[in-house]
This record gives sequence, C-alpha cells and structure tokens, in this order.
Amino acid sequence: MNTSFRNLEAPALQLITYEMSNKGSACIANFLTSDQLKSLKESVRAEAEKHKGSYFAHHGGSEIESSLLGALGASPEFRNMLESVYQAGAGQAAYSNEILKVLRCVQGTSGRRESNCFHYDASLVTALLPIEIPQDGVDRGDLLLFPNGRRIRSNVLINVLEKALLQNALSRKLISAAIRHNFLRPQKLQLVPGNLYLFWGYRTLHANEPCDPDHRRATAIFHFGDPHAGSLATRLILKLNQRRARRATALGTQPAA
Repeated sequence: MNTSFRNLEAPALQLITYEMSNKGSACIANFLTSDQLKSLKESVRAEAEKHKGSYFAHHGGSEIESSLLGALGASPEFRNMLESVYQAGAGQAAYSNEILKVLRCVQGTSGRRESNCFHYDASLVTALLPIEIPQDGVDRGDLLLFPNGRRIRSNVLINVLEKALLQNALSRKLISAAIRHNFLRPQKLQLVPGNLYLFWGYRTLHANEPCDPDHRRATAIFHFGDPHAGSLATRLILKLNQRRARRATALGTQPAA
C-alpha cells in the first residue's frame, strides 16, 4: 500500500488558511489516491461488521494505528501541514505536536443519536477525512458549520463555560429546531470520500446531520493544536469525551429495543 501523501508548498498552505478564516473551511480535493481510499473502506467495513451495523467511534488505539490512518498521522508531510496551519491561525507554534486521531462511524438507527450534536473542538485545527459517505438522498450526514464564531480564549475557564452552555441536550435541541425553522442557517458541506476538509474546530460550532440508517457515514478526524494544552480542565474534558465515545459505542452495539 502506498503510504506517500500530498506535500503542500507554502502558497497552497497560505490558501488553505485563508479559506478557513474567510470561507469557513478549506477542501483539498482527491487528497487520497483511489487505492488508499479503497484500503480505508475495507478497514471500516471490517470494523463495522464487528459492531453489527451500529454506531462506533475509536479514539486512537490499534484499530486506527494499524490502518492507513496511522501512517497518515505519522507522515512528515501531513504533520507539517497541520503545524503550518496552526501557526498561521494562532500566531505561534502549537504547545504540543500530538495529533488526536478519531475514527467515527454513523450507521443504523443508533447512529441518529450521534447526529446534530453541536460542539466546539478542543483543538484549533480540525482535519476531516471522509471514508464512506452517502452521495444521494436527503439524509447524507452533511457537515453543518457555524464558522469562526469565537476567538481563541485566553482563559481556559471561559472556554469550558462556553462549551458547557452549548454542548448539552437542551441547547442542541434548540439549535436544531432553529435550523429547521430557518432562524439559524449554518454552512452545509456535502462531504466527498477521499477529499480532506480543514476548519478551525475550536472556533467553529459544528455537527453532522442525520444519516440514512441504511447507509454508512465513516469519517476520520485529526485534531491538532490545543490552545490550552496541559491544563487540568483540558485533560478532564478529553477524558470525558473519550468516556462518552466508549459509552456511545457500547450502546450502539446493543440490539435496539
């Protein structure tokens, strides 16, 4: 399997950060080769069979590292891109060069529970790699963005408070209702497998729309550059998110009542 990835020059990186800041997101079309995408689809299908067609998410771990996603996260070209984008957005180098990798698969009726879960990411840079996405119909699991609605907070407690106010069941229901009635109009991205999408995840409230239970929505997410890295609050939030993902995966593997 070819583990070489796109090496972007400075002008391309500048264009990416410009589009992230001024358009809400940037897209690198055909980031993966057809063989690389085929390899990832095979890995996802094998995992999906283990979970019997229900929702699952992996935060790191052997399932990711043993696939092409592990090679991508370790590649100098990819790491340089994320580091350069972060520096352009934050005005300084990231505190840590760690990339948090997530494989998320929305499928079956259990996947609807994980839709419209609006949130801010802990990391400034979010790189989203679609692997399997329905391309037709209404419920494709499109990505919804309210781009760059906040700045990097100087105080981690302000960040925690904002996340607490918005990342709860009531707020998410209100946001979803406001969208249905056209009071709020987020950007909507129809994702294409093999493309790479980048946005300021820390600054952008975002979620995915529901996906048709008869189809699969599988994405890899790479989080880079936590502005509050090392703080106790950040470590606790990360542990809570990982615990929630494990719980959602466990619920997804249970037969529907």
